[in-house]
Amino acid sequence: MSVGKLGPQDVVTTSPDSELEEIAETLEEENVGSIVVTENDEPIGMITDRDAALAIHEYDDVGSVSVDEVMTEKPVTVHENDDPVTISEAIRDNNVRRFPIVDDDGELAGVATLDDLVATIGEELENVADTIEAQSPDYSP
Repeated sequence: MSVGKLGPQDVVTTSPDSELEEIAETLEEENVGSIVVTENDEPIGMITDRDAALAIHEYDDVGSVSVDEVMTEKPVTVHENDDPVTISEAIRDNNVRRFPIVDDDGELAGVATLDDLVATIGEELENVADTIEAQSPDYSP
């Protein structure tokens, strides 16, 4: 399985000049914790619900603050053909939980998260457990 099949390909995106009031509404409406900031279909940043919440302490009129003022710039990306272990390594190396997935042209092709990785590992372990139980009828967890 490749990273491109791991997370959703329908990604919530925004532009860097969007305002936080709009971002907060989108986070709620789409029921997501982050939005990929794009220009020309390429990820240039990430804005999370945490970024928006922490902006309250920095700005008087937080709703009118533009995304580019509080987003994480140059997000760590993974390629759509990478192995899922790449996400584990990226989490370890960069201390982040969400990764835009890019294609050969650097354009956004999806998003993968720590949650996607854990769910996939769980499914794979279930497959292994089924095999063990099938090969060892006396085995009982």
